[in-house]
Amino acid sequence: MKLSYRRTFFIGLAFMSICAFWQLYDNIIPLILKNTFGIGEVYTGIIMALDNVLALFLLPLFGALSDRVDTRFGKRTPFIVIGTALAVLFSILLPVADSTQNLVLFIVLLGFVLLSMGFYRSPAVALMPDLTPKPLRSKANSIINLMGAIGGVYTLVMIKLLIDDKIRPDYMPVFLSVNLFMVVSVIILILTIKEKKLASNMPPEATDTDNKQDERSDLESKRTLSPEVRKSLIFLLSSVFLWFTAYNAVTTAFSRYAVEVWGLSGGDFADCLMVATIAAIVSYIPVGFISERIGRKKVIITGILLMIAAFTSGALFVTYSPFLNVIFAVTGIGWAAINVNSYPMVVQMSRGSDIGKYTGFYYTFSMAAQIFTPIFSGFLLEHISYRTLFPYSAIFSFIALLTMLFVKHGDVKRS
Repeated sequence: MKLSYRRTFFIGLAFMSICAFWQLYDNIIPLILKNTFGIGEVYTGIIMALDNVLALFLLPLFGALSDRVDTRFGKRTPFIVIGTALAVLFSILLPVADSTQNLVLFIVLLGFVLLSMGFYRSPAVALMPDLTPKPLRSKANSIINLMGAIGGVYTLVMIKLLIDDKIRPDYMPVFLSVNLFMVVSVIILILTIKEKKLASNMPPEATDTDNKQDERSDLESKRTLSPEVRKSLIFLLSSVFLWFTAYNAVTTAFSRYAVEVWGLSGGDFADCLMVATIAAIVSYIPVGFISERIGRKKVIITGILLMIAAFTSGALFVTYSPFLNVIFAVTGIGWAAINVNSYPMVVQMSRGSDIGKYTGFYYTFSMAAQIFTPIFSGFLLEHISYRTLFPYSAIFSFIALLTMLFVKHGDVKRS
């Protein structure tokens, strides 16, 4: 059984476009809220958490709905096309609201953008496991995450090139470039991936020991998990919540942290994030192969340890230093080790017909973290110190390590 790298590459175009957008959202929206509308850290955190509040409801809903949809284009493709079109339509108007300093219009448009992204995020992610046998999903997910990282790097390069040093720069060029990138990515996806045909040609799923045991049980026929697998799923989803709490705190606040603590200006903050993303890109494929050989859980634990080391080291710097690029490279490698394996571990515990629902579970916990962490970390930044950011992330990474130790299922067991 071999992975089709070409097909996986094209499947990853949807995730690449999504990551390009979220990189733009996480870095630019907080700057607009602060510099254009004068909103403080706590309320900025609340607004930045809105997408995740919506996602708690939208991602499981549309993930499960796409499980049941059957069109001539497939189950997931209609959601991807419609969601991308709506997201582009509404997001291109955000710079207009910024330039006219119209807060009401900005918030309304932001709400429509977030609804549009929530409409297709779970279906887009579920497309990979739909078209990939279970034993190959970690390797396939390494390709998908690599594609996502490329999308993130593209946005960071555009931020670096198209945003000047003004307090209130014109963000329209960078929004246009990212929106065009999203549209082109999805068009290529549609032209290359015929979901309906590919799904019909998928071989019967290769199952691991856990799933074979479930299939022999009455519980499986009722689409429920055994107590042992359910316990692992709960600990795994708890770990997802914790490491997203750690990582998203840094990605959401970093553009402001770099200005306030290190004195960087314009788009210079993008350099460290670009290093982390490029390090992740270089790591994804090797991580996929290593995970296949030694197991997903071991690689995730290694990734968490790298994140703890990186965040702890980052807390020591009071001014910008080139050595921070090394720290961010370690962060990128650690995050790659986690991301390649965590989602496949979740859907490994599902049945083929429930992939969208379990994708929704995964994103429910990751989104819940991203509701909590901008608000809580924003409170610490505003009322205590910006320098709480990296210790905060190191602590939550350590707790994620503890919960991950209790996960006993989700690895592919090869005979």
